[in-house]
Amino acid sequence: MGFFEKIKQGLRKTAKLLNTDIRDLFKLSGQLVDEEFLDKLFEALVKTDMGVAPAQETVDEVKMQFRGRVVKMQDILEVIKDKLKLLMAQPEYPISFAASGTTVIMVCGVNGCGKTTTIAKLTSRFIADGKKVVLGAADTFRAAATEQLTVWAQRLGAEIVTGKTGNDPASVAHKAIAKALEINADICIIDTAGRLQTQRNLMQELEKIHRVLGKQIPDAPHEVILVLDATTGQNGLSQAKHFTETVKCTGIILTKLDGTAKGGVVVAIRRLIDLPVKYVGVGESADDLVAFEPIPFVDAMFAE
Repeated sequence: MGFFEKIKQGLRKTAKLLNTDIRDLFKLSGQLVDEEFLDKLFEALVKTDMGVAPAQETVDEVKMQFRGRVVKMQDILEVIKDKLKLLMAQPEYPISFAASGTTVIMVCGVNGCGKTTTIAKLTSRFIADGKKVVLGAADTFRAAATEQLTVWAQRLGAEIVTGKTGNDPASVAHKAIAKALEINADICIIDTAGRLQTQRNLMQELEKIHRVLGKQIPDAPHEVILVLDATTGQNGLSQAKHFTETVKCTGIILTKLDGTAKGGVVVAIRRLIDLPVKYVGVGESADDLVAFEPIPFVDAMFAE
């Protein structure tokens, strides 16, 4: 299945919401673009969790081009899509690999966001590309997290470094880097315990892990990925802000997109946080993590 088909499948709930709400605004003979129409269009866009400011900017664009005119739905949709593509635009931003040696990727997020599964999907992609991967199970609070990551490592053919429950997570991260350097691994991915962005002591622990990685390999971690659950919508913006302040996040992976009609949250992330969306998760299998591309993403938001 190609990128567009995967994204279309993942965004089917968002597309259904948008197409139903916007189609309901139109008569067969066309629709007058007046204040009442613009208000209803604004409400339809906000429902996708793109945020008030991006929704208003999009409506303002429609207003500027069509106010006082009778238009067909397709005319409005094209303007909306063009505006959203502009708001979501980002550099082509794959994983930033180290210029030489091992690339270190630190992964963080709140409890239940899908971190471990996302790490497994990333690992699957890297191994398929012929890269040697070491996983560091630095979530030492939950034995189940280490067990789950170990199962994935064995299944995918990656090395894994673990610690006992309650061990210092930074020490596990340190050992994982040492192992990666020892076997000349291409990539070392460090899992971290889920935590709320308001738990200051746990956020300080993330800072410690970040420092330890940098002492072993200059410029590490090369990527700090924040995993966000798409079903949380606008709540994800607060998470992104606090995690970025703590550990300088370099990008976002948005999970569970197929389980929500809040696909518009990507617009809010790009517009208000200005972090690149690296990948989006659109299902449970290993190949259901796809690199984010703004143009087909917006087209899929409105696909029938």
